[in-house]
Amino acid sequence: MTPDSTVAELTLPADGRVLILAPHPDDETIATGGIIQRALSAGLEVHVVFYTNGDNNEWSFVVYRKGAVMRSKSIQAMGLVRHDEGLAAAKALGLREDQCTFLGYPDFGTGHIWAEHWGDRPPFRSMLTRVTEVPYQNAYRPGAPYRADEILRDLESILREFRPTVIFVSHPADHNPDHSALYLFTRVALWNLEKEMRPDVHPFLVHWPDWPKLMGYHPEVHQTPPALPERQAWFANPLSVAELAVKTEALHAHKSQYDVSTAYLESFLRPEELFGDLPPLEVGHEPSGDADRRGGEALKERIASALTHEERARFVGLERRAIWIEGDLLVCSVQFSRPLGRQVGATINAFGYRFDKPFGQMPKLKFEFGEIGEAVFDNGQKLDRSPAQFEHTARGMTLRIPLSFMGDPEWLLGNAQTHMGDLPLDWAAWRALKLRGA
Repeated sequence: MTPDSTVAELTLPADGRVLILAPHPDDETIATGGIIQRALSAGLEVHVVFYTNGDNNEWSFVVYRKGAVMRSKSIQAMGLVRHDEGLAAAKALGLREDQCTFLGYPDFGTGHIWAEHWGDRPPFRSMLTRVTEVPYQNAYRPGAPYRADEILRDLESILREFRPTVIFVSHPADHNPDHSALYLFTRVALWNLEKEMRPDVHPFLVHWPDWPKLMGYHPEVHQTPPALPERQAWFANPLSVAELAVKTEALHAHKSQYDVSTAYLESFLRPEELFGDLPPLEVGHEPSGDADRRGGEALKERIASALTHEERARFVGLERRAIWIEGDLLVCSVQFSRPLGRQVGATINAFGYRFDKPFGQMPKLKFEFGEIGEAVFDNGQKLDRSPAQFEHTARGMTLRIPLSFMGDPEWLLGNAQTHMGDLPLDWAAWRALKLRGA
């Protein structure tokens, strides 16, 4: 049993095949360093997939190189450094090099790819490497364009090749866009392959305000679940003293990150690793969702140090949200902690899924609203006209979307957030929504 009675101990199947999907080199150690050791000691097959090479962390590169790292080739060279650090950490945990795969997609770019680079849209251009395709010759598929369909293709290929029974992947509530995007791509890939495999999925959370609870090296302090507004069950993987020592050694192998973010990274050297997924919500003719998040003002306090005085004064949180079906419409209702005000807007994303249609061909809808009006985007492109209906109140908004406009989906992947320009203020995690009767 774990010290927290509300957290059950995670079990691995005796004949399991364990797939670790790490957004960046170091996430495999931070989140699953203990799981990897436990699975290997039980004789299970283990494979780690690195989604990106972490080639967009410019400040850590400056510290590592002890000077400016500006040229795209220099940034790519740092991506290779992080590749080698990932292999060194994997070796410390007991893995062979052939048990690691690097996809090479753009660090801090895959959230954009998820949102607006499907189909024939131009590929995403990485901010620092300035490339539009996988530049690493040691990657899984060198030259793969930075498009969403390509990421999905690679994940499906790896799933078919390895055939996992257990998957550990980043959490949909994670505030790092690469982390949440990897979860979403994985969720779609598993829906696409549902007739071939149904592995257990255990997401891990890395980036969340005020978590872990105590920064720095405290190996004696038990990890407790973060205070997510959404309800979910958590599971723990206990680490022995010896396993924690190996995990510490593996974390040190990520030198370019460890030297810059020592206290933060060491916060994950605890007696247990935590995992938990947000359960799907079933959407019917009665409102469903998290009835009262009460997270807005609390989150404001947690992120206050990262905001200017002006930004804190304009903070707007998501207080309540609900979703239901009304005839042939999907209805989304959001209430805010205060009126949106000047320069503050809100966004709802709704990506539909059908089992009989390629996901890349389904609408990827984003609805934006604020003081200056509303706008609707599909796959990153603003629409001149939209059948969606916006209704405003002083502290809320109700959006009615024809199901046909969304491609008559069976499932939805959706989220909501408030923002001030490009700065996110409050988030509601991405959720899988099952449309009843679809």
